Amino acid sequence: MFNLDATQAALKEFGWDGWLLYDFRGNNLLACRLLSIAEEAVGSRRWFYVVPAEGQPHKLVHRIESGVLDHLPGEKTVYLHWRELEAGVAALVEGFSTVAMEYSPRAGNPYVARVDAGTVDLVREQDAEVVSSGDLIQQFEATWDDEQWQMHQEVSVHTNAAFDVAWRAIAAGVREQGGIEELAVRAAIMEHFAAHNMTTYHPPIVARGPHSGQPHYETGMGETGTGDDTLIREHDFVLIDLWAKFDRPRAVYSDLTRVGYVGKTVPEEYSKIFDIVAAARDAGIASVENAFSTGRVLTGGEVDDATRAVIEKAGYGPYFTHRTGHSIGQETHGNGANMDNLETREERRVLPGTCFSIEPGIYLPEFGVRSEVDVFVDRTGTVHVTGGERQTEVLRILAEF
Repeated sequence: MFNLDATQAALKEFGWDGWLLYDFRGNNLLACRLLSIAEEAVGSRRWFYVVPAEGQPHKLVHRIESGVLDHLPGEKTVYLHWRELEAGVAALVEGFSTVAMEYSPRAGNPYVARVDAGTVDLVREQDAEVVSSGDLIQQFEATWDDEQWQMHQEVSVHTNAAFDVAWRAIAAGVREQGGIEELAVRAAIMEHFAAHNMTTYHPPIVARGPHSGQPHYETGMGETGTGDDTLIREHDFVLIDLWAKFDRPRAVYSDLTRVGYVGKTVPEEYSKIFDIVAAARDAGIASVENAFSTGRVLTGGEVDDATRAVIEKAGYGPYFTHRTGHSIGQETHGNGANMDNLETREERRVLPGTCFSIEPGIYLPEFGVRSEVDVFVDRTGTVHVTGGERQTEVLRILAEF
């Protein structure tokens, strides 16, 4: 639910004169969610809603859909033709030196960039500097309350336990039948989720051998899977990436990745790569802890840099082919700051009350290693790593299960 007082307090904190929210046919999902406009209520005409740092908001809506913003505070101006629209936009931002919009300079962060360039041009013609609303959005869209934080801790117990379910299924399948299909392991995880009232937007990744070297591998063969030989056997390396949340209103995700070897001792080739990835993971976590312990502003890009530097120093930089991590919320990939200075220029701050993954990886043709944990920064700035103990070595599946 839109909170005017909190929004204006945030605008004053950032030193901006106002926030201009705009949508056309649902293109700006972030604005629609912030203003509680349901998907089925999205119309076909442009609307604008300006929130000044001080004073009352104002609406600009089309005559055909003049009631689209009636649930929000503020006066309303109704336009019909495009000249009235342009005059209305000019009036909304009159006197503003800076106005936040869902915009990203040079399209550096497409997760924020939801407003078209022409609309930004229209605002700039009024001598207003357009700034990115990315940090504003995540304050209202990506921060968790105490109930969500509690649900995350609870569900993390079960996502952590899901790995034991998977490793045990692999060990039993190899001992009793000489192997087990990736899809059978995935099914065991999904049964575990169902038994604990958990849901997920997509089944987990179970990847053996060379499949683990594909960051977005689709488990199994055939119409949906992308594997060729999917039977997990003794002496195979296995990567499991799983994510789930409770099937409850406002529940948030837990998202974890671990690796194991189907044997009693782990060959050096796997341990060597894992140690580098784990060191990178821990460097990323340390960068967050150090920033919040000293009160320093931290961006998602800086966390990516700290993590990536370890892998690059070890000579495997070209094999770390994705960002360090992503925002986590009611969707697995949330609307807060990502830990990314590779795919996008992530200049949003890491804010208290937000959760994100740290999941570096090295992906070789023969196998790939990823180690993923979730990090939550609470309202006091305390950094929590969730999902059980950090993995410190490749799991020896046949020795431990």
